[in-house]
Amino acid sequence: MHLRTLEYLTSPELAPLYWPGVVTGLVIAVLCASLSVVVVLKRMAFIGQGISHAAFGGVGVAAVLGLAAAGGAGAGLGQSLVVLAFCLAAGLGIGWLSEKGQTQSDTAIGIVLVASMALGAVLLQYAHLRGRAGSVAWESLLFGSIMNVAWPDSIAAIVVALAIIAGLWLARRPMLFWAFDEPAAPAFGVPTRAMRFILLLMLAVATVTAMKLAGVVLATAMLVLPGATALQLSHRFGRVMIWSQVIAIGGVLAGLILSFEFDQPTGACIVLVLSLIFGAAWVRRAWLSRAGRAGPAGAGGASGGAAAEAPGA
Repeated sequence: MHLRTLEYLTSPELAPLYWPGVVTGLVIAVLCASLSVVVVLKRMAFIGQGISHAAFGGVGVAAVLGLAAAGGAGAGLGQSLVVLAFCLAAGLGIGWLSEKGQTQSDTAIGIVLVASMALGAVLLQYAHLRGRAGSVAWESLLFGSIMNVAWPDSIAAIVVALAIIAGLWLARRPMLFWAFDEPAAPAFGVPTRAMRFILLLMLAVATVTAMKLAGVVLATAMLVLPGATALQLSHRFGRVMIWSQVIAIGGVLAGLILSFEFDQPTGACIVLVLSLIFGAAWVRRAWLSRAGRAGPAGAGGASGGAAAEAPGA
């Protein structure tokens, strides 16, 4: 039986083309799975779409500044930095709008999303009329393909992942307390406002990194499905975090194999695998509940059980 996966990853001619994408996919899996549980618990599943589409506004700003028209590697880096800065501002804007419950998080995300895309469309048209649009590659920024990345991209993803995981580890105790029981967190000295903005900044950086290398759909799926599935499988926080990582890594590996073997889009295969895993976990929980051996009652039930261990996590 001829296996394309083995050929692609072991052939001296093909391996250098495919291994950067494989490594990048695994790095993105670890990065997003680390944030996914908190994203689901705080009901911010829409955050990936919001921040990733907000990048369109950053593309418009870069075009008006003439970065796209300038061309060259320096211009490409400048454009990427402008997009990143715009997405960070979008994350802070979402946090500001949703602070103190004045606006629900999903509403704030929707407002920032549509406003950013509208601004991007207007600015791109203005840049085009002024002759500054040049060869603005907004498609590559918003809809990147994971199998088209090179080793420098993989290294950049590794650096970002290490930085965010280190930040999560340092802020894990107050972050988890805030995630599981926000109303009680201030009474225990947890700076809830700081936790919200730190999480949003981490999500902005992770989303921009993932979408540029893997595309918007895969970036959003990786921020939601691993955590949502893990919360169907356990109500203990430590196990939920482990399950989130296992599901994300397993989904990426299985999706890559399906993509290689059946010549299908890699990102779509990974998303479908993760969706099927979630479906299986949901069916399992429903069956256990009906059989009288109820596990966690979804994300809400999981958060209640995990909250007991959050301060000591």
